[in-house]
Amino acid sequence: MAHINLLPWREERRQERERNFRVIMLLTAIIAGAGVFSAHAYVNDRIDYQQDRNDRLQEEIARLDRQIEEIKELKETKERLIARMDVIQNLQKNRPNIVHLFDEMVRTVPEGIRLDNIKFDEPKLTFTGEGESAARVADYLRNLDASEVIDKPALVGEGIKARSAEQFTKLYGFTINGRATLFAEGDSEGGE
Repeated sequence: MAHINLLPWREERRQERERNFRVIMLLTAIIAGAGVFSAHAYVNDRIDYQQDRNDRLQEEIARLDRQIEEIKELKETKERLIARMDVIQNLQKNRPNIVHLFDEMVRTVPEGIRLDNIKFDEPKLTFTGEGESAARVADYLRNLDASEVIDKPALVGEGIKARSAEQFTKLYGFTINGRATLFAEGDSEGGE
């Protein structure tokens, strides 16, 4: 009869395969875990790196914003200084004109006229005052009209208004608008 080997070699081989499979599975799980951990660590490192870059960018943006504000303040200061310089240059340029204008205003006022207020809003002039008579106010208006420095004088409002001052005197109030020709636009040298 044939000799049959009934030893459990197949069972041992199957158990050995299962052990090998478990070892391979364990090694695969360890390698996969290490891969996931390293990928997670790499991604977190890149996120931290990008966050650091973002923080540096935010700091630089804040620093540049402060510099922009300083530049704006400097520009405003520069504009104010330029405006002041323009005013000073305009005053320097018009200094002889102002003296000439005041001299002409003194020469045009006849006796019997008192000026209470002179308003100068370049080039507009407004004279407010009182006269002893309407004829003296009319003389003053004619003197202003004849002046080369004061142009287009005209009575404002109701013209010459009679006011009683003291018991025996009567004063005549007036307001006259005119224009200072020395300060007219486009007149760079004035009347010199």
